[in-house]
Amino acid sequence: MAKSQQSFSKKEKEAKRLKKRQEKQKKQEERKANAKSSSLDDMIAYVDEFGNITDTPPDPANKEKVKAENIDISIPKKEDIEVDPIRKGKVAFFNTSKGFGFITELETQEKFFVHVNGLTEEVKENDMVSFELEQGKKGLNAVRVKKI
Repeated sequence: MAKSQQSFSKKEKEAKRLKKRQEKQKKQEERKANAKSSSLDDMIAYVDEFGNITDTPPDPANKEKVKAENIDISIPKKEDIEVDPIRKGKVAFFNTSKGFGFITELETQEKFFVHVNGLTEEVKENDMVSFELEQGKKGLNAVRVKKI
């Protein structure tokens, strides 16, 4: 005699699936029954003058008139502040054989890369220099470097 192909766990899983299907169908029927009672007025929400959500419409007597010209849609432009592009610093490190080094800015103590192509005259370590910054491949580079 051959064994049944349906094991206990298979029967259990099938019963769970059937139960889920029936629950889902009950929920669907309940939603359909409740849908008739809800209307658009039940779904509308209002925001009061304090920013709270309420179900009562605002009082028309408290309305404020605003002219369309007074509404700013964009961000106001910042005033252009002229920044001196020439910065001052000290050569923290410079390797003449490889042709690069670093300059520490005096005000912010930030270090900037400098290449021999960005020099207008020869520099060595601890020299006080003036320089400008340009965006390079890996960040800001010091260019037009001169001794002070």
